[in-house]
Amino acid sequence: TLTDIFFAVTGSQRAPLFLKQVGAEWTPVSSPQFCSDVRRLMKGLRNFGIARTDRIAILSENRYEWVVADFACLLLGAVVVPIYTTLTAEQIAYLLRNSGARVIFVSSPKHLEKVLSIITATAIEKVVVMDPVLNERATNMPWLIESSGELDFERKDCNVHAHDIATIIYTSGTTGVPKGVVLSHGNIAANISCFLEDVGFEAGMSSISFLPLSHVTARTVDLGLIYSGVTLAHLSQLDRLSHALLAVRPHILLGVPRVYEKIRAQAELGARDFPKKTIYQWALQVGRKHRAHTLMGQTPSSLSWKLANRLVYSKIRAGLGGRVAIFISGGAPLGLPLAEWYVDIGLRIFEGYGLTETSPVIAVNTRRAFRVGSVGKPLANVKVTIAADGEILVRGPSVFQGYWNLAEETQTAFEDGWFKTGDIGKIDEDGFLYVTDRKKDLLKTSGGKFIAPQPIETLLKQHSLVSEAVVVGDKQKFPAVLLFPHFAALEEWAREKSLNFQSREQFVKLPQVQQQYATIVSQVNEGLAQFEKLKNYRVIAEELSAANQTLTASLKIRRRAIEQHFQAEIREMYAEPQRAGDLQ
Repeated sequence: TLTDIFFAVTGSQRAPLFLKQVGAEWTPVSSPQFCSDVRRLMKGLRNFGIARTDRIAILSENRYEWVVADFACLLLGAVVVPIYTTLTAEQIAYLLRNSGARVIFVSSPKHLEKVLSIITATAIEKVVVMDPVLNERATNMPWLIESSGELDFERKDCNVHAHDIATIIYTSGTTGVPKGVVLSHGNIAANISCFLEDVGFEAGMSSISFLPLSHVTARTVDLGLIYSGVTLAHLSQLDRLSHALLAVRPHILLGVPRVYEKIRAQAELGARDFPKKTIYQWALQVGRKHRAHTLMGQTPSSLSWKLANRLVYSKIRAGLGGRVAIFISGGAPLGLPLAEWYVDIGLRIFEGYGLTETSPVIAVNTRRAFRVGSVGKPLANVKVTIAADGEILVRGPSVFQGYWNLAEETQTAFEDGWFKTGDIGKIDEDGFLYVTDRKKDLLKTSGGKFIAPQPIETLLKQHSLVSEAVVVGDKQKFPAVLLFPHFAALEEWAREKSLNFQSREQFVKLPQVQQQYATIVSQVNEGLAQFEKLKNYRVIAEELSAANQTLTASLKIRRRAIEQHFQAEIREMYAEPQRAGDLQ
């Protein structure tokens, strides 16, 4: 069970177990301090009347107190319901009602206000605030820990079993109303114990926890990290990541593709001027020539590679703190072009694949079994097969128990005991798994041709001026694309061209900008089948975000929401003549 992790780490007398951010400083937290904080909070929760199977929600950015609350609940046999901080008050109310949560932890006065505005529509009895705050409708977490006294609680007192529910994690809602995924202690523990054998985490390493702990990947991997002896630094503000990387200097980086895309974009932005641009392009050519060595985990020994490393590769690593040895990507497809860019600067990203329903890891690349472009080999305790229509099917001890209070949806999620992932993929002759698209994302043109949008979008995002791309065209005569610029790079490009503009809306409509993106689309079209070629495009001034509901809280695109949000632009693309002159 997950409680075994608590007893393992608190019995090790480790210092530091965590790094807690206090202002601009990172303060170490030892295992005895963590143990004391958890036991005190457990006593406070017992005083609230919390018992086994009670649901307790956590609405907070990543921080030390998140983990304290999580373990206090798990040790009591309660069920943790994590909630993204980017959700609206109405969305939070739905999750609280649906789960029947009795207590909620919130991080700050801002989130307290959000919860109090909808609390009468929920079953919440107590609100606990992590930040010091004076509010008669809430309990202060530091005060609760200090005043409760330490609960006398040993491993023998822990009445938690593998089949007990550990958490209900609500899906991010890319396709509709969020569903509560029920994961047991055994589900997550089985996943952790298996992927730890392969990834190479070692005691004494450090990592920054910045992906939302409300997401199953961040939470499961973090649990595996601390169990392995890795020191975790919790970062609550993603926009401070670059500063945290330099301060903590982590050995392990767990990111989503958008994070890795931004690192590449920043490197390219810093090499736009002569002579840096020439040196940068030369270094990438050197890296490509030595790609075979890097793919095997070897450090090339040629003089040219050593020089390129000194001039370029080492500078990029220095921006990440200079010590990262393990790069892991999950949450969405990394894309072959981006993966190869990292290989060409001497780094392998261990891309993995999984879903909330699988706790989450299904497959992952490792030091011993790595193939760029794949998501690695399935874990030893997970079985994977490909259905007749190409869908990836999974079974194993980490597959979920079902959806909370949704018996029919749970039944339809399985076929002959196999969980239907909803993803399209293939397995090569060596056992490496490839994920090519989401089954529900496939577009079918009015001519009956099926188009997988993700590979096309990945090719477009390979260009430094494209932050995001969304291919549309379902039930239409041809596919088209919405292009979302990487505005920092685009504005730098515009300054070089001496272009003037007053707003982003005016900026993206400039003829020079339009021609630049037409060229990008044309270059991608050259490698596509005739029925896949993009016949029109729109450059969008508005950025995708969780705030406007075009991204999920875990930063995945919400295709249906995007199509709805930009329906006017999509209608325009299909109402005007095809841009055959621009897009060859």
